[in-house]
Amino acid sequence: MFIGEIMSEKADGNSKQIITKDMTLGELVTKHPEAAQVMLKHDMHCIGCHMAAMETIAEGAAGHGITGEELDKLIKEMNEAVTD
Repeated sequence: MFIGEIMSEKADGNSKQIITKDMTLGELVTKHPEAAQVMLKHDMHCIGCHMAAMETIAEGAAGHGITGEELDKLIKEMNEAVTD
């Protein structure tokens, strides 16, 4: 498990969250390339950015004005994309 990848059970206890806002963008696209489509859907073109290796999902999203509930929705969509 990478730093920032925290497995947490959802309230129903049936599924795991494998992508968190603290995961780096580089780590995300390396381990879960299918999440890139979700990023692009939200106008986050961070995949090729030189900061992606060091920047967290939350930091990258904030740079695109995505915070709070919008960030939570983004993380949820990415988790759904990698578990479907």
